[in-house]
Amino acid sequence: MLGHWLGSGAPAIVDDDGTVTGHELLQLAAGASAWFDELGFVAGDAIPALIDETRDAIAMLVGGAMSRRPLAPLGTKLPIDDLVHAVTGLGAGVLFVSPERRELGEQVGAAAGVRVVVVDRPLAPAEPLVGECGPDDTVVIVHTSGTTGRPKPIHLTQRPLAARVDVYQEVMGIGPGDRYCSASPFYHTAGVAMDASVLGMGVSIVPQDWFSVDNWRRAGRLGVTCALLVPTMIETLLAQGALADVSPRVLQYGAMPIHPETLRATLDALPHTRLLQIFGQTEASPISFLSHEDHVRAATERPDLLLSVGRAIRGAELRIERPDDEGIGEIALRAPHVFQQDADGWRRTGDLGTVGDEGFITLHGRLNDRIIRGGENIYPIEIEHLLASHPGVREVAIVGVPDRKWGEIVKAVVVPTDPEAPPDADELRALVGAHLARFKVPTVVDYLPELPRNPSGKILRRRLQ
Repeated sequence: MLGHWLGSGAPAIVDDDGTVTGHELLQLAAGASAWFDELGFVAGDAIPALIDETRDAIAMLVGGAMSRRPLAPLGTKLPIDDLVHAVTGLGAGVLFVSPERRELGEQVGAAAGVRVVVVDRPLAPAEPLVGECGPDDTVVIVHTSGTTGRPKPIHLTQRPLAARVDVYQEVMGIGPGDRYCSASPFYHTAGVAMDASVLGMGVSIVPQDWFSVDNWRRAGRLGVTCALLVPTMIETLLAQGALADVSPRVLQYGAMPIHPETLRATLDALPHTRLLQIFGQTEASPISFLSHEDHVRAATERPDLLLSVGRAIRGAELRIERPDDEGIGEIALRAPHVFQQDADGWRRTGDLGTVGDEGFITLHGRLNDRIIRGGENIYPIEIEHLLASHPGVREVAIVGVPDRKWGEIVKAVVVPTDPEAPPDADELRALVGAHLARFKVPTVVDYLPELPRNPSGKILRRRLQ
């Protein structure tokens, strides 16, 4: 996973305090491992941590992987109950916290009955470890987002992670000499799992504790050549006139589609940057990608491509299981870089989708989000896309609510563009009725100032039902 280059003098981490070479990172990782020894961790233990991305956090990731005591970064914005559930589920007696997360950590530690250790001193370098980990050992534990229940721990093991490194290297086109920065939080798969992946590519990391305009500009000053954002971050940077302050070779995004206007503005601001959309999940990523050339087509002649998540990556088998009359079914994947699959070797993603003539995959929501009204399948995404085109709608979510007659009915939860003048419910219903089947028209229309989301930005639909 880590690559032989880490024993060299090539940069592995670049931050405001300077450069950490590959050899120095191994020394810091050994120092982290020695600290784990002092606290009584043994091989096979998980190491829960409420920490942000720093050079020491990355060293703890590497030291944990090499000593078979995988780091398990936890969501710093999760509810206390979810964090307690995660800590107790990992079976550890110690919880690491950064000084900024001390109060939260102490609450979690008290409720979970574990000792809290504050990471408030730099790691002491030690003699580099000799790798003890095998192909089936866990490198890092990443928890899912928890959109349909409590976050679940996913063990990222060496063998599929090595395959993931190869896939990402081909898709992203980066390698030694590049500097990578993710604006996703450290605990997210787009944070710590991408850190493990790019280290395997020979790419150095520019850590970010959290996304901000200032941190984006700072990353540019530190020479970032490849960055990961989500569309809302891109829109924030465009609005602040800051996107072009950094000019990476590659800009990767995911989590949600990019708006056509945002795409055109991004291409104008970053004319020499390759734009990639990556679709994946904690258990398997990437699944598909929308290439830079696809984005250029979308900006000029095929805006519908932005409703897709691109085409399946090379070397992966992808199929649509149990398709309905519209061809919509569950996306299933079989590939070497999948971390969790069913007994038959296929990963059933829980995402509903279709595959078009050119191989472009269009999502139709999560399997659990599908609404069945009187025996008819309804997929929230198509209604949401339509209502989002109304100028009075800033955001919208479609959910199913129980109904005695129909089983479920459609409910629209709207965030108005102007809270003082929300769009008329009958007008919204008429918009849907003019384009979609009558049974897809929302029976109930509610208004909220904002939609409930998890720390990764995904809508928590269960709170709207």
